[in-house]
Amino acid sequence: MRITGGVFRGRVLVSPQDTRVRPTSDRTRQAIFNMLIHKDFGIGFALEGSMVADLFAGTGALGIEALSHGARWCLLVDDNADSRALQRQNVEALNLTGATRIWRRDAADLGPINPAAGGPFNLVFLDPPYRKGLIPRALKSLQDGNWLAPNALLVAETEGMEPLEAPGFRILDDRDYGETRVRFLTQA
Repeated sequence: MRITGGVFRGRVLVSPQDTRVRPTSDRTRQAIFNMLIHKDFGIGFALEGSMVADLFAGTGALGIEALSHGARWCLLVDDNADSRALQRQNVEALNLTGATRIWRRDAADLGPINPAAGGPFNLVFLDPPYRKGLIPRALKSLQDGNWLAPNALLVAETEGMEPLEAPGFRILDDRDYGETRVRFLTQA
C-alpha cells in the first residue's frame, strides 16, 4: 500500500497483517483523489489547507493521502486499537504528528465537537466495515455534533451493491470501482 500522489507519493504505508482492517486500495484511493482535485471530470475540491476527518480510519491511508495533497490537518478516528497502532506507525513514518490527531472513538457516535478535534471539517472520509449500516449513523452524528464546516464535502465508501441512506445530504457523484462504491456528498 502506497501514497498515490502529492508530496509523499510512492511512500509505503504499513498494512494490516490480516483481513480485520480493509484499507482502500491504491487504485480506488487514487480515483477518489482524482475526483476530488479535478474540476473537468470530478468535484474540483480545494485540498490545499483543508481540515480533514478520516472516520473509521483503519490504516489512516485516506487522511494521510489528503495531507500529502496539501490538507492542513487530519483527525483520524477509529475505535479499534490495532487500527490506531497502524495509524500511529504511518503518521510517525511520514513525520505527520504535528498535522494529525488519532482519536479512539466510535465514528458513528461522535457526540458534540470537541475543540481539540481541530474542526469543524470541510472534508470527511467515511470508510466503515461494509454492510453494517454505519454511514447513516455517522452522518447524523457529524451533523448533530456540528463537526461539519459550511459546504463540507463527504466521501463515503461502501461495498458495491450496498445502498446508502443519507437524510439531510445530497449525493454529488456516485462511482463504482469494482467491489467498491464511492459517493461524494454534501449537506442538503
